Amino acid sequence: MLEHFFQCPYCWDEISILLDTSVNNQTYIEDCEVCCNPIEIQVKFENLELSSININLID
Repeated sequence: MLEHFFQCPYCWDEISILLDTSVNNQTYIEDCEVCCNPIEIQVKFENLELSSININLID
């Protein structure tokens, strides 16, 4: 597991998530731990290293 920090696109607070490095492509929804709004997270790993992460608002 890899801990990653990013800013919530709603409240702009820094939050952390744990990412599973064993799955190359992931998309999931997680609520912000501060404002509780849903965030779509898209993650890609290559050779067990984070290659990209996209954080999107949920309309």
